[in-house]
Amino acid sequence: MNHKKLYIGALFFICTLAFAAQAQEAPGFEPSWLSLLPPVVAIILALITKQTLISLFAGIWIGVSLLAGNPITGLTTALDTYIVGAVADKGHASILLFSMAFGGIIGLVSANGGMKGIIEATSRYAKSGRSGQLTTAFMGILIFFDDYANTLLVGNMMRPFTDKLRISREKLSYIVDSTAAPIASIAVISTWSVFQMSLLDGPYQYFNIQENTYITFLRSIPYSFYCILTIFFVLLNIWMRREYGPMHAAQLRSRETGAVLSDTANPMLDPNLMDEANINRPATHWTNGGIPIITVIFLTFLGLFITGRNSLGDVSDYTIRDIVSGSDSYAALMWAAYITSGIGILLSVGRKILSLQEALDAWLNGLRSLVLACCILVLGWTMGKVCEVLNTADYLVSLSAGILSPELLPAVTFLTAAAISFSTGSSWATMAIMVPIVAPMSIELMEMEANVVIQSPVFLSTFSSILSGAVFGDHCSPISDTTILSSTASGADHIDHVRTQLPYAMTTGGIALFFGYLMIGYGYSYWISIGLGIGSIILALTLLGKPLPRTQY
Repeated sequence: MNHKKLYIGALFFICTLAFAAQAQEAPGFEPSWLSLLPPVVAIILALITKQTLISLFAGIWIGVSLLAGNPITGLTTALDTYIVGAVADKGHASILLFSMAFGGIIGLVSANGGMKGIIEATSRYAKSGRSGQLTTAFMGILIFFDDYANTLLVGNMMRPFTDKLRISREKLSYIVDSTAAPIASIAVISTWSVFQMSLLDGPYQYFNIQENTYITFLRSIPYSFYCILTIFFVLLNIWMRREYGPMHAAQLRSRETGAVLSDTANPMLDPNLMDEANINRPATHWTNGGIPIITVIFLTFLGLFITGRNSLGDVSDYTIRDIVSGSDSYAALMWAAYITSGIGILLSVGRKILSLQEALDAWLNGLRSLVLACCILVLGWTMGKVCEVLNTADYLVSLSAGILSPELLPAVTFLTAAAISFSTGSSWATMAIMVPIVAPMSIELMEMEANVVIQSPVFLSTFSSILSGAVFGDHCSPISDTTILSSTASGADHIDHVRTQLPYAMTTGGIALFFGYLMIGYGYSYWISIGLGIGSIILALTLLGKPLPRTQY
C-alpha cells in the first residue's frame, strides 16, 4: 500500500512538473490559479507520501519552474537562489541557531537527570492523563511572549512527562500548537501583538487616524474568535475527556499499548540521539533541569527589554509598548539559548553530574536531533518566498474582492486569510499582506469618517479576522513553520500531527466563522458570539466525541 501511494505521488508530481515546464519565463508573474500550484502540490504530496521534505521540495521545484520556464533552470535556481536565500535571511538563521541550541539544552538536561527530576516532582501533582494534559495546556498559556519559545519550551519539557502518562505524541503536539500562536496573538504584550499593531501604522497615517494602534489592537482582542475558542476547545476537550477522529485512535493506542507514536511514525526528533546521553542515568534534583529552563525564559524577557531599550536611543519618555515594539526577538532568543547552554554545562560539571566531555556530547546530541526539523523549516520558508514571487496571496485576495460587503467582510476576510496562511504556511506573511489591503478596504466600505469606523465592531472584527484566520490556516497547513516546530518539540510524526489536529481545528474554525464573524457582521455582540461558541464546542464534543476507557484518565 505504501509503494502504491509512492507511485501515485510520483506520477502526480511528474505530470505537474511537465505542465509547469510549459510556462514561459517572464519578468513578472501575473496572479492566476497557477499561483496556487506549488503549495497545493506540496500539501497533496505530503498527505499522500507522508514525506514532508520531498513534498516541500517538489512544490518549490514546480514553483520555480513556473518562474524560470523550464524544469532544469527551475531546479538549479531553487537550489542556489531560493533555498540559499532562505538560509541567508538573518531572522531565519537566528531561528535555526536558536532551535538547535535549544535542542542542545534539552539534550543536556536530559543527560544530567534534571528532566527526570522535573517529571518526578511534577508527577506529585499530575498523576493522570487529564491533569497531565491540563498542566501542559496551562504552561502553554503562561509562556505567552513568543510562539517559537512557547512551542520549544513546552513541547520539549513536557514530552517525557506526557510519555510517562501514556498521552500520545499527537495529543501533546496538538496542545502545544494550540496554546502557542493563539495565546501569543492575543497577549497584551508579545512579539506577535507588537507586529500586528505595527501593520496598522500605514493605513492610519493614510487616513489621518488619531487613535493609537495599540488601543485598536486591545479593542480587537475580544473579536479574535478562533484564537479564543481554540483555547476553550483545548481545555474543554481535556476536561470532558472526549476525543474524535484520528485523535481518538491515537489516544486509545497510546493508553492501551503504551505506544505514544504510531507504528509508521517518523518522529521529528531522533530519539536515539536524544536518549544516547541519558540511558540508565538516574533522576537528579529538579533544579538541574529547572534552572536552565527558568534561565532561558528570564534571559529571553531580559533580551527583549535590552534590545527594545537600546533601539530607543536617548529617548527618556517611553512605555512598555515602545520597548517591545523596538525589541529584536531573534537576538533575544539567540542570547538566551547560548548563554543558557553555557550555564547548563557549568551546572552539570560543577555539580559533578557529568564530565565536561559528557556535557558537550549531550549538548551536541540534542542539537543533532533537530537537524531534520531545521531542514523542513528551511524548505517551508523557501515555499513562502516562492508563493510571494508567484503572487499567491494577491490571487486569493482578488478572488474574495468581488463578494465583499460590510456585513460579510469579517467572514470573507477570515476565510481569505485562512486560505493564504494554509497555502503559504506563514501566518505572519499573511498578516503582513492582508492588513495593509483589507484595513483601508473596510474603512472605505463603511462609508463613514475613518476615526469613527475604527471603533466599530465590523472594523475591529475584520482586523481580528485576519489575525485569527492566519492562525487557523497555519494550524491546518503541513508546511507551516509553527506546525513543524510543534511536531519537532513534541517528537511527533509531522503528518500524524497535522492529520489529528485538522478535525479539531476545522471544528473550531467553523464555529468561529458562523457564531463569530458572521454574527458580528450582522450586529451581534462579541459576548453572545463567544458564549454561543463555547456552547457549540461543548455540543460538538458531546455529539462527535467518544469517551476513552476510564482507565485513560
